[in-house]
Amino acid sequence: MSPTDLPMVNACLNGLSAVFLSWGYYFIRRKDQRAHRNCMIAAFVTSTLFLICYLTYHGYLAYHLHRGPTVFKDPPWFRPIYLTILLTHTVLAVVIVPLVLISLSRALKQRFDRHRKIARWTWPLWMYVSVTGVIIYLLLYQIFPQSPGH
Repeated sequence: MSPTDLPMVNACLNGLSAVFLSWGYYFIRRKDQRAHRNCMIAAFVTSTLFLICYLTYHGYLAYHLHRGPTVFKDPPWFRPIYLTILLTHTVLAVVIVPLVLISLSRALKQRFDRHRKIARWTWPLWMYVSVTGVIIYLLLYQIFPQSPGH
């Protein structure tokens, strides 16, 4: 495996996070707190691994290849759609970091009433970021493969 494989790894980690988030939601609806906790911790771990791989990949592009991230150019008619998905994904990815940390902290401290209040916002935003991360990968590298940016 090389650093150029990291976009696919990142997509897989985002996909796994979405799966764990879905199962976590399923389990908490059935009052299975233990299974819910395990799924949410797994989602946190996969999201953290994603962030490490993402930063590693972009550091590799910048410092070793001396280039920026891949830019979506073709087809031009789809670019505004792609950029809208990317913008919402990026903004919400920043927003969910403190939400996830607060949600996790409250749950681990067994402050479940306070956990539920923030988790109602955290879960859908985290799910959106995880799913759109996979969509961005598919659009940029599989459906409309782009030439590397310089």
